Amino acid sequence: MGLGHAALEALVKTSFWQGRRVFVTGHTGFKGGWLAIWLRQLGAEVAGFALAPPTEPSLFEAARVGDGMVSTIGDIRDAAALSEAVRAFQPEFVFHLAAQPLVRLSYDIPVETYATNVLGTVHLLEAARACDSVRTVVNVTSDKCYENREWVWGYRENEAMGGYDPYSSSKGCAELVTSAYSRSYCANPEHPERRLALASGRAGNVIGGGDWALDRLVPDLIRGFLNAEPVAIRNPAAVRPWQHVLEPLSGYLKLAEALSEDPAGSAGGWNFGPSSEAVRTVREVADALVEAWEGEASWQDLSDPEKLHEAKLLQLDSTKARMGLDWRPRWGFEETIARTAKWYEKVSNGADARELCFADIEEYKAAGARHTRNRTTGMSE
Repeated sequence: MGLGHAALEALVKTSFWQGRRVFVTGHTGFKGGWLAIWLRQLGAEVAGFALAPPTEPSLFEAARVGDGMVSTIGDIRDAAALSEAVRAFQPEFVFHLAAQPLVRLSYDIPVETYATNVLGTVHLLEAARACDSVRTVVNVTSDKCYENREWVWGYRENEAMGGYDPYSSSKGCAELVTSAYSRSYCANPEHPERRLALASGRAGNVIGGGDWALDRLVPDLIRGFLNAEPVAIRNPAAVRPWQHVLEPLSGYLKLAEALSEDPAGSAGGWNFGPSSEAVRTVREVADALVEAWEGEASWQDLSDPEKLHEAKLLQLDSTKARMGLDWRPRWGFEETIARTAKWYEKVSNGADARELCFADIEEYKAAGARHTRNRTTGMSE
């Protein structure tokens, strides 16, 4: 028997988002594009503010992310333009995903990285404070916000912020900014009466269809596969928490719902990482994608002792999200890899990227429904 409409409704909270006005920064990027598509599918009214798509091709163009939403091309370093876009749309919810997202690029453009990731966050929070319609803000940062000590266990939300490279440091700084705004201006246990609810979401290494960023593992591999060329990998022994893009996005949505219902109690940082079986080496990811790809595919080790510093071991502890939000990952490592490979293969063969995104979202929701059914009946997954 199926779950029935009421149980499925409670799981995906379609009724919660129907007709809500939601502002998304970074909607022309990978995660922001997927979030905008999901929100539109849920029936929300969506506006986005971001730079032009950073790659060609891009998820924004391929999946027609801008269809049915207000799309503004702008720079979050421009405080006036960002504030005007928020004011004009009058949203209730804000998801902040706009960022300079690449570690190695941050070594080349540290000033731009800090200006975008730190001061851009300040601009967003100021715009939210100035707009009376805004009730809830989720600031999306990164697992790299933590001071990485190469521990074998996952970082918890109360660990120290830090970062070796400019990108990681900028995300740690963005978390400190979020914390300061939360305590100074937003609802918290000491001031539950305040209008604005604010929290941050931290995810692992996110993969899935539609990411064409340069100098990122999966897009680099896919480009090589499509060109039938071996892909050089610089750090195959590095260990990361790999997860499908829909995993953290579901966490951000659940966090926003919780903030709406309990602004003070849901404030703070939240980790949305994969299960321990998805904490894998770069080598394992590359090998799994090679195996999942139907055509010619290969990679080569380009380890370089003189390379720029990158963390070797990093993972998250998501106990807080499991206990506080009833959030947990739905897709394991193998399914994440298989779905990612199939998305790119189908698009390369002429499939509609937007419809593939919708299909993945429906399959993800179905996986969540199966999880709820199994928990109710006592069955194992």
